[in-house]
Amino acid sequence: MTDTAARVRELNLYRRYFDLVAAGKKKTEVRVKYPHLADLAAGDVIRFRIKGTDETCDVRVRQVTEYPDFEALLDGEGPANVNPTATREEQLANIRNIYPPEKEALGALAIKIELLAP
Repeated sequence: MTDTAARVRELNLYRRYFDLVAAGKKKTEVRVKYPHLADLAAGDVIRFRIKGTDETCDVRVRQVTEYPDFEALLDGEGPANVNPTATREEQLANIRNIYPPEKEALGALAIKIELLAP
């Protein structure tokens, strides 16, 4: 028996990252391992939305990998897959501006994504 309907999750994304996803340039999304994302799996669909707008883009989850922190994630996934326009150090600073230490302590998820046709 096959599951014909993929689960769709809606997640907010900042404009600068949304534009990279929508252009197919961002291959890995970074998130904290919140309980509501614990069961995220390959085949699921994420609908990214710019908060407060109707702008969305859909991606399919290819793989989810858990890391103890953001440094390990960037080392394991390669910074160019997370954000091809910023250095590893810039990315680490940007991610930690979004997620404070108590959130990072929950663990980090590297979500490999592929853009779906509109």
